Formats: sequence, C-alpha cells, structure tokens
Amino acid sequence: MERTEAQKRVKELRERLEEYGYHYYVLDAPLVSDAEYDRVMKELISIEEEYPDLISDDSPSVRVGGKPLPFFEKVEHQTPMLSLGNAFSADDLRDFDRRVRQAVGDEISYTCELKIDGLAVSLLYENGRFVRGATRGDGTIGENITANLKTIPAIPLRLKEAIEVEVRGEAFMPKLSFERLNDEKLKAGEEKFANPRNAAAGSLRQLDPKIAAKRSLSIFVYGIGSLQGKELSSHFEGISYLREVGFKTNEESRHYQYIDEVIAFTEEWLEKRADLPYDIDGIVIKVDSLSQQKELGFTAKSPRWAIAYKFPAEEVVTTLLDIELSIGRTGVITPTAILKPVQVAGSIVKRASLHNEDLIREKDVKLGDSVVIKKAGDIIPEVVNVLPELRDGTQLDFSMPTQCPACESELVRLEGEVALRCINPQCPAQIREGLIHFVSRNAMNIDGLGEKVISQLFDHELIRDVADIYKLQRKELLELERMGEKSVDNLLEAIEATKSNSLERLLFGLGIRFVGAKAAKTLAIEFKTIEKLSQATKEELEAVNEIGEKMASSLVRYFKKPEVSALIEELRQLGVNLSYTGPVNVAQVTDNPFKDKTVVLTGKLHQLSRDEAKDAIEALGGKVTGSVSKKTDLVVAGEDAGSKLKKAEELNITVLDEIQLLEIIGQK
Repeated sequence: MERTEAQKRVKELRERLEEYGYHYYVLDAPLVSDAEYDRVMKELISIEEEYPDLISDDSPSVRVGGKPLPFFEKVEHQTPMLSLGNAFSADDLRDFDRRVRQAVGDEISYTCELKIDGLAVSLLYENGRFVRGATRGDGTIGENITANLKTIPAIPLRLKEAIEVEVRGEAFMPKLSFERLNDEKLKAGEEKFANPRNAAAGSLRQLDPKIAAKRSLSIFVYGIGSLQGKELSSHFEGISYLREVGFKTNEESRHYQYIDEVIAFTEEWLEKRADLPYDIDGIVIKVDSLSQQKELGFTAKSPRWAIAYKFPAEEVVTTLLDIELSIGRTGVITPTAILKPVQVAGSIVKRASLHNEDLIREKDVKLGDSVVIKKAGDIIPEVVNVLPELRDGTQLDFSMPTQCPACESELVRLEGEVALRCINPQCPAQIREGLIHFVSRNAMNIDGLGEKVISQLFDHELIRDVADIYKLQRKELLELERMGEKSVDNLLEAIEATKSNSLERLLFGLGIRFVGAKAAKTLAIEFKTIEKLSQATKEELEAVNEIGEKMASSLVRYFKKPEVSALIEELRQLGVNLSYTGPVNVAQVTDNPFKDKTVVLTGKLHQLSRDEAKDAIEALGGKVTGSVSKKTDLVVAGEDAGSKLKKAEELNITVLDEIQLLEIIGQK
C-alpha cells in the first residue's frame, strides 16, 4: 500500500472506530459485532506499524497501552477539584435545602446524580483533543495519568466539537470486570482486590499502561471544571452538552424542585443500588442553576451548592476473638478488636477500633462475643455493639492491664482523660512510634524511611532517638535484609537532604505534645530559631496568635528537660538546620506586589515546590487561586506554562517568572 493510500485508509478506519466506540461504550448501542470491531482495529494497527509517522495521539490504537512510564509527574488542575460536604440522613438534606433557600430564595431546583464509587479524575481537551488526564490529588495538584486514561474506551480521544474544556469524571471498574480480574488473580496465586474502587484506583496508577488497558475500566463524566467559548445556564444543561460532544454520562440523573423529591430519590436508590452493574455509595445533590451556584460560592474545602448523601454503612456480625493493645508515641494505650475475618463494604475486615477502656465497659464487650461491625464513613472499621443474646457461656471478661505491655511501667489515667497512658519516656514502643512520626510526610519527610524500615533499624539497635537517624552508616545498613546498595545510597541521600529542612518541620517532628504542623509553623515564623523558642517564657508563648495556655505550658516543660537540650545540641553538631528558612513575613517586605492581590501559579517551578510558592505568596498577603479571570491581579509562570499564561496575556495581566518571585520573597 502506497503512503498516500495508507494515509487515506488510516483516516477512514479511525473515523469508523470512533463511531463504533461511541455507540458501544457511550450510548450502549453497538453498531457492529466485537469481531468486526477487532478486525478494523487490527487493520489500523498494521498500517500504523508499517507507517509509524501516521500514528497520532488521538488514534484509537493508543487504547492498547503504550510504553511503561518511569513515574507520574505532578500537574495542576485548571480549577480546583474540591471535595463535597456529606449528608447522612433526610434531616441533613433538609438542613442543606434550608441553607440554600436562605441564601438564594425559593426559586431553585436540584440535579441528583448517582455517586459512583471509583476514582475522581479530570480530563483536559484542547481544540477538541484529549491532551491530559489527572487524578484528583490534593484538589489542586494531581498526578498525570494520561497514558492510562487513554486505555479507557469510554473516554473520547477526540470530541465532536473542537472545544477547550476541562471535565470531571469518576473512573470505575464495572462489577463484571472486577469479578473477571479477581478470578484471574486467584488462578495466578495473587492476592485479590478488596473491591472495585481499589481495583480501579490500582489499575490507573500502574506505570505500565498495558496493565490498565487489560482491566476493562469505564467512566462517567459528571461536571465541567472550565469551558471556553460557550455559555451555559445550568448544570443539567452542561451535562447534556457533554453528552452531545461525545462524553459518557450517567443516565440515572434526575432533576427535582423540592427536597422531599430528592429524599425519595435517595431512598429509591438505597434499595436498587445492588441491581446496578457498577458500585455506588450515595447520591450527589447539586443546585442546578450556575448563577445560583456562583452566588452560593464555596467554603475552604467544598462548594455550598452541592452535597453528597452517603448511604448508611453496611453492618455485619462476626466474632471478637481477642483484644490487642498498642502504644502510641504519646504513651496512650489503644485497644483494637481482633475479629474473625468478615467482608464489610467490599473489603475483608480483621481488626476494628475499640477506642478506649470506657467504650469497652459501656458496650460490655467480652472476648468471644458476637459483635456488629461497620465501617465509619465506609472507611474505618469499628465495633457498633455486641449481641449478648448470642452468648453461650464461653465468653470471657476483658480487663485493661495495669502495666505497659512494652516496658512494664505502671499505666496512669491523667486528670480529665479517658485513655490509659504509659508515662515512661524510655518506653521502647513510644520511642519507635516517635521515630515513625519524625520521618513522616508532614514532619521531616525522609523518603524511603517508612514504618517498616524504622522498625527494622530499631530492632537492630541502630537508632534509639531521632539524632541516630543522621548517624546511620552505609556499611551497617547494607548488612540488613532487603537493603541493596542502590536503596541504601538513596536512603542516605534522602536523610542528608532533610538536614536543610526549615525549623517548622523539625518542631512538628519532635512530637511535642499539643504542637501540630500549623502551630509548629507559627512558632518557627515567630521565634526564627529553636534556641529563641526554647528560651521563651510561658507568657511570651501565649502572646503568639493561636498559641494557647496548654500548648505554651507543654512547650516550656519540653524544653526544660536536660535530655531535650542534649538532643538539640547533638542535632546541631550533626548539621541539622535549627532555623526558620521559609517565606519572610509580609511586614518585612518593603516593596510587596502580592499584598491583597489574587495570584495564579502555572507551569513548572524549579527552585520551589508549588506548595512552597503558594505559602510564600500567602505569607505576603496574597490569595492564590487556580484559574485566570478578570479578577486575577498577577500570574507567576514557570516552565511550560500553557493556557493560563495565554489567557493572562490576553487579559493584560502582569506576569512574573520564577526568578522575580524568588527576588520578591527573599528566598534563602
């Protein structure tokens, strides 16, 4: 076949496959048999293999999966993907309706949608072509999983209109696909997935897209993040438009005027949910009018114009075999129920929280009892109650110990607390938990030094306090199990890198009672060095905004301990930074372009992370938002800045580069 003829044939085959796919995966109305679809796809792939220069990013052939990826890069959503507030009862929904009507009046209507139990993603299209797909992440920054999302047949690679749009959807694994996948895992001797949601999330986070391609995933698109060049008046109209241009939307959505109709809809689907070919865990209710949505606005975490009604947690009965005690880093003794394994809300549960001794007494829990288990919020298993009528006389009373299971010190109950606590500062269990906290993400964030590695180092007596982490030697690490040369070198590099962390990370990592991550940053900004902080009086600490009496007293007690002074000096000798090196306070900047300004960050920054840049701008009195509009005052553009930079230029908004940003904030 000549190249000209091949080019023409490729175009014909792609258009045919797009039409076949749209009818099969979006409309659920197949035009041809599976065999015919496969025949056309094979012909397309064979021509593209003969003429590789004819392959394009939007060819249906990419759905078979491309080359493995080295990692997932971080990307910014054009508009933040906020989470929804939750409702758990009809009364909660009526409260939501009352708040909405108080804000915008009685002329409202709601769109009700099934809450698909999958993985939230954003899909970005430019000129009608799918260019990027990402996970929700923290709502602002997600992971680029475009290669994996392209393997989902229900996601159009090219829309029916050449528009620029960012849409939100829920990728999921249908029940039949889930059963088939677990059957394959069982035959291969592998561990099964707990539920379709975990299977979908695990499939889309595979670095090899060919794995995702085999998992038979699907998607429902449920919203628009941003849309250029078209005016819409309602959410329902927007979903209809998305369906017209090629997206798969859920046809069970309904439009209601009154909250009682909404409540009836939730009750209907609570009964019918098991009949669906996919999992749902609730109903999403949205104010339909886009102008009213804008008027209602947002809280810091969620829109005021939408709410998620969560179905009641599934409850099951199983046997409580034992009660296990664990010791936290603050010495609190926490009882955990060890259960006869049972499936709850799609996963096997073997353990459940019992919280404290008072709860065990209140519920009259005995070893061997039949107990009712549920997952709080469909996530955390807990014991709801016992069934004393099922006792047969073999059940045994449980008593909390009087001595610490780890160090045998006497346990105490501090005034005003319900928890038993070990107050021995040398308790090995507390030390281990404290080390795990020190290296955690919000503390020193030492990559590669997780709970298992910390336990291994502790058991081999290589670390006993946080300073020991910075004394670890390559030779002794190589002698440990599962510690190869590359992993040891990477670990030592990661440890070394954290020596330059700003003071607030160290403060939080030290685990000072009542001092959380936010308070640690407030203290670091105020006192600048750990030396000044350690010398501060209770009155000076209480004078700091958001530092109360309990926290101030705790800090004074902590820094009075001789062993703490010795530890800080040891960290200093080891080269660990003990000063605040973050953004300077707004009062210290004479020429501050960010004060009271709305700022958008876009593109890749090299010397700052996105969070660091955001913190710096907010410390200077600016407000960082996710999208460019007429209300935007400044845009900070890094490398490969795209549509946001273009829009800023069109609106004549001032644009700064990273160097200018660093000069303004006085980066160290």
